[in-house]
Amino acid sequence: MSHEHVAIKENVYYTKDHEWVKIENGNVRIGISDYAQKELRDIVYIELPQIGKKVKQFERLCSIESVKAVSDVYSPVSGEIVEVNRQLENSPELLNKDPYGDGWIAIIKAEKIEEEIKNLMDAEKYKEYLKTLEKH
Repeated sequence: MSHEHVAIKENVYYTKDHEWVKIENGNVRIGISDYAQKELRDIVYIELPQIGKKVKQFERLCSIESVKAVSDVYSPVSGEIVEVNRQLENSPELLNKDPYGDGWIAIIKAEKIEEEIKNLMDAEKYKEYLKTLEKH
């Protein structure tokens, strides 16, 4: 898939597995990128993470089922899950329609954001990363 047709938000950070992180008042909101939702195609189900669960950076957070496959979503940061997007239980297609808005997955109270952000990519680096994927 050409990266030119992928929406990339400027004010978020990305992982190599195509999750995004937006820092909000000490917490982080996370979801999957536009690239990820386009690769998955029609999303039909999400197994939301549990509120109160502690996760480590890049540890499995939840899974998403599409007509194409079941894919794991990994936590971009370490911390405690403080909120999940319950709208996705009845409307998993929001992950396709609005991956950076109404399709967010969870909010995590981050433990080491200053340290862990170094392991993530800003929008410019993510664009470059997507270009490398096209060559394969």
